[in-house]
Amino acid sequence: MKPVLICLTVLVFIFMACERKPLSRPDPSETRSVPKVIVEKGKMEKEQPLPSEVKIKLRRDGKDNYTWELNGSDVDQILKVNEKLRRQLTGDQTR
Repeated sequence: MKPVLICLTVLVFIFMACERKPLSRPDPSETRSVPKVIVEKGKMEKEQPLPSEVKIKLRRDGKDNYTWELNGSDVDQILKVNEKLRRQLTGDQTR
């Protein structure tokens, strides 16, 4: 009876070994989970900075002539506002 028991035990171990899947190393690309990057179109576009603020002090004298003072941080914006005021208030059509 002892040899039969040993044979059965060996057979059980052989079947268990055959049923087990072989140890295979997983693909490195499958093991590393690459985070998905979703880029919103609105974020990709560079947001335009707000136009710089130009402060205008407008004065009119008794002869209906206008003078003004411009203050701001952006020289180009100050020049644009100056040209606009000149065209609208004095009627100049320069440029």
